[in-house]
Amino acid sequence: MAEIQEKSGGGKKGGVKKGKKLSTRIDLTPMVDLGFLLITFFIFTTTMSKPKTMDIVMPSDKPLPPNVKPTLVKDYTVMTVLLSKEHRVYYYLGIGSDPLNPPKVNVTYFQNKNGIRDALIALHTRVLEERNNGAAGHDPSDVPVVIIKPDTTCTFDDMVNMWDELRINDIQISAMVDISDVDRDFIKATETANGG
Repeated sequence: MAEIQEKSGGGKKGGVKKGKKLSTRIDLTPMVDLGFLLITFFIFTTTMSKPKTMDIVMPSDKPLPPNVKPTLVKDYTVMTVLLSKEHRVYYYLGIGSDPLNPPKVNVTYFQNKNGIRDALIALHTRVLEERNNGAAGHDPSDVPVVIIKPDTTCTFDDMVNMWDELRINDIQISAMVDISDVDRDFIKATETANGG
């Protein structure tokens, strides 16, 4: 028993040595360097997001030069779209300039099935089929044209949705013009006929 106490240092000077206390301080200098390297890497490799805007070509307010003819659209290539209240979309084929022969006005919405998109697809298909049939006034270069007439009761979202539909259906030529009183009468007559 006495020998064991001597080995374990039972009170004698020559016993077990006490270990050094190590410092628990951590040097974070390399972490700062790594942080700056990562920030630099992400700045140079990230593409800056461009604001999403829609380019709209507005007509010039200057008169046309004498040698330039105004662009005339052919009635068979045109669809007129009337934007109204409660996201309703009224449309008819042609310009609707003959008051004695009013066009057949259809009503739809911005929806996936039987919406304005289906009407635009039908217009595009019809124009591509009819332009090559050799009829008078038909030309192989004719393209579909959409005239948009927003009413004061429609929302800004409806106008943006309409422009989106034109882009989706690859309608290259379109114009936004003021709605006429005749077009408002078309809307009222269609609402009355549909009971709404």
